[in-house]
Amino acid sequence: MIDIKPWWQSKTLWGAIVTIGSAALGLLGYELGDADREALTGLLTSLGAALGGVIAIIGRIQAKDRIG
Repeated sequence: MIDIKPWWQSKTLWGAIVTIGSAALGLLGYELGDADREALTGLLTSLGAALGGVIAIIGRIQAKDRIG
């Protein structure tokens, strides 16, 4: 059985988003260092995990059927 995780839990995806964002900032004249890029990736990963938890809680509250 293959486990599938939600997209927001993918560190690879968040890394790609940060890379694209930092490239866009570079085009505008602002550069992110490696430490900044790593910190931003960690922040976005944590925010994605927190968002996933909130969505799970809301989904359970709104669910019509009992667990079990």
